[in-house]
Amino acid sequence: MMKRLTTTLLAGAVCFASACSGGSADAKPEDQTATPSSKAASDVAANGWRTVNPENLIVIDTAYGLIGIELYPEIAPNHTARIKELARSKFYDNVSFHRVIDGFMNQTGDGSNGDGTGDSDLPDLGQEFLFRRTADMGFTLVDVQGDEQRSIEIGFYKGMPVASQPLRFTSETEDGNVGAFGLHCKGVTSMARTSNPNSANSQFFLMRAWAAHLDTKYTVWGNTVMGYEHLERPKVGTVGDDGFVPDQMNWVRVAADMPEAERPKVQVMDTGSPAFTNYMKTKKKEDGTYPHICDIPVPSKTL
Repeated sequence: MMKRLTTTLLAGAVCFASACSGGSADAKPEDQTATPSSKAASDVAANGWRTVNPENLIVIDTAYGLIGIELYPEIAPNHTARIKELARSKFYDNVSFHRVIDGFMNQTGDGSNGDGTGDSDLPDLGQEFLFRRTADMGFTLVDVQGDEQRSIEIGFYKGMPVASQPLRFTSETEDGNVGAFGLHCKGVTSMARTSNPNSANSQFFLMRAWAAHLDTKYTVWGNTVMGYEHLERPKVGTVGDDGFVPDQMNWVRVAADMPEAERPKVQVMDTGSPAFTNYMKTKKKEDGTYPHICDIPVPSKTL
């Protein structure tokens, strides 16, 4: 079955037990603190940058250059494990970007048929649309939406833009954690599926632009930390269209498996560091608020 992305807007509110988001007023300037939550000092790099673990870095070679995606196993453990398993089996080598939509996303990952009708021989995955945010997960607040009873926090977990129920609701949850989900900003990677929520397998997409209507409907598993400038370069079209010759992923590797001399070393500004707090000050608008989180790229660099 062809794995396509639905484009239907999510009706109603997105709820986490007792807290919801949807149709509520924007936060007042004083609510937008861009303040990192408490975090162990050892987790914050002394110079404000953290090095991406090569075991959680996927490197994609394209005609335009390398794209590096940081994986988030704490957000989507089964999907990140699947991506690494398929990369290690070289399933993704020479696989086309079979469906590319300008202003939306680059879809790929059909290593069987190359046209969006195939998957791997592995079983489909159960959805991981939401994750449980623990109190010790560093979270940098950028915005608060809603009122006291129906509020949602928008911020960064590491370099990932997320929406989360406030930690004050931990007393109302069985596990002492709160619900959260990744946001489909440009650079975020997410898993394709059919109309069945539990049908993700091997196909995935890289966001070319922000698409809020995908939030909580597709499993977010990574974020682009290298080659961000290449995201909008794959040719637009769909395999099967007259004259469309798709670009492809030449090869895909887990960085940890690459020879050390060839392995990219990627650093991302630590969103829990004073350096990031200072960076956020440069993003403030004249009214004291911040732009939408999808318009605030987290700086990264390749050494």
